[in-house]
Amino acid sequence: MGLDTPALGRDAVSTNVSLKIDAAGRTDVGQQREHNEDAFAVIDPHRLYVVADGMGGHRAGNVASAMATETVRAFFDSTTREDATWPFHYDPALSPEENRLLTSIKVANKSIYEESARNPDRRGMGTTVVSALVNLDARRVFIGHVGDSRCYRIRDRGIVQLTQDHSLLNEYLRAMPDLPQAQRDELPRNVITRALGMTEVVLVDLRADGLRGGDTFVLCSDGLSGMLSDGEILATVLSHEGDPDAACEALVRLANDHGGEDNVTAVVLRVTDDAVAPPPARAATSLEETRPMLSLAAAERAQSIAVTEPPAPDEASDRPRLGDDEDTVEAPSPFAPKE
Repeated sequence: MGLDTPALGRDAVSTNVSLKIDAAGRTDVGQQREHNEDAFAVIDPHRLYVVADGMGGHRAGNVASAMATETVRAFFDSTTREDATWPFHYDPALSPEENRLLTSIKVANKSIYEESARNPDRRGMGTTVVSALVNLDARRVFIGHVGDSRCYRIRDRGIVQLTQDHSLLNEYLRAMPDLPQAQRDELPRNVITRALGMTEVVLVDLRADGLRGGDTFVLCSDGLSGMLSDGEILATVLSHEGDPDAACEALVRLANDHGGEDNVTAVVLRVTDDAVAPPPARAATSLEETRPMLSLAAAERAQSIAVTEPPAPDEASDRPRLGDDEDTVEAPSPFAPKE
């Protein structure tokens, strides 16, 4: 099965600083699903990028993911005005960008939860979300996520996962990092412990990271990360370096070639710096060539699993923060199996 007609988004943004962003996104139904419950948004005016993976099947997971991306977009559009209403408590400990991103996700959660409660046909629907908000002037990227959709950073030909899955499997691994492989294999991989729309309030993980020319960020649903290893993601993106659209298409095709067991969505952001001369052109990167960098990245990820905090940012980053305020507490929520 080839790619269905994709939902495709693309933007190229520049400011008075030397950094620029080129971004693209692609989503596909995959090889084994009848309809696509993923959604993404590439939002030029705000330098905002979102991937959502809906849950619920016949309970309208596709509605939940679309609501998430569109509500986040609408919130950013509405809060460009100085007289905009701020629906949740503004946390002075967070930056303006973090507050805006956090609040947009909380508004999306509330909208999905209320629609689910109001409409019996949509009861129980929910969605994951991963989002990246770029500030070129400050050379920062802010990442907010709920669920098991991921954000990766590719830098210096190495890959690091910047988010931690809110999944039953990952919770076990964080609590018991020495869990034998046989017991790991018995744990369900499609059960998430946090999602938008499952409870009236939601805990959003936030992370701030430094931005450099040459960085590439990959946002994806688990239909991609579940089919491809980190090394395959790295090699695919590097082989299409400088062309996010081609990288997205190649990632989706490869996930489908590996079975396409779920819907597949990828958004790729490429950061360039006009003040720095581009490196000489290289031949296509192979997986073997990336193995030394992958070993370092894997070691970093293995170490982060053993602690309860999010992975530490690089030396130019703020500490990771959790989006927790007086209106946001992690309510007890049932584990949500993803269909």
